[in-house]
Amino acid sequence: MKKIKLGVILFSFFISLSTFAGAANPANGKAVKEGYEIGDKLPNIVAKSIAGNDIKLSSLEGKLVLVDFWASWCPPCRAENPRMVEAYDKFKNQNFKNGKGFTIYSFSLDTKQANWKAAVAKDKLSWDYHVSELKGWHSPTSNKFGIRSIPSNFLIDGDGIILAKNLRGEKLELILQYYQKK
Repeated sequence: MKKIKLGVILFSFFISLSTFAGAANPANGKAVKEGYEIGDKLPNIVAKSIAGNDIKLSSLEGKLVLVDFWASWCPPCRAENPRMVEAYDKFKNQNFKNGKGFTIYSFSLDTKQANWKAAVAKDKLSWDYHVSELKGWHSPTSNKFGIRSIPSNFLIDGDGIILAKNLRGEKLELILQYYQKK
């Protein structure tokens, strides 16, 4: 009886593994569902930059992108920013298994543009993609994405497929090294 249960468990594991591998590889011709879990295609975001221009997440197709939800008033977010700056500087021009270059799409949950802009400058967040709806926790995008705490993030590949979630500390650099083209 134990051998049968083990066989069923192993069979189920391999089926789920092959399903996941297919979902995470759009090149195999299978449709990829939009969603918020690893292997899903992250839905597009369109939000306003500090200058008031729309920036689409989809405009970054072809790059590895860390979609980062944060706010100027969030101490853990601000503490994480130096690590993100370090990772950005180190990997922005690197090639990855499914992406050329690395960038960060920072989505702020601020309500005051002056505070948001000041935090970007003070923390030296040098990437070009800073967006917000300036609605704090009432942001339609963060609610759609199920963001209940910050910092929160999604790492997506060049096709928009979620590779990892909620990378903090050295985990971000380690996962970028893992996906780096050797």
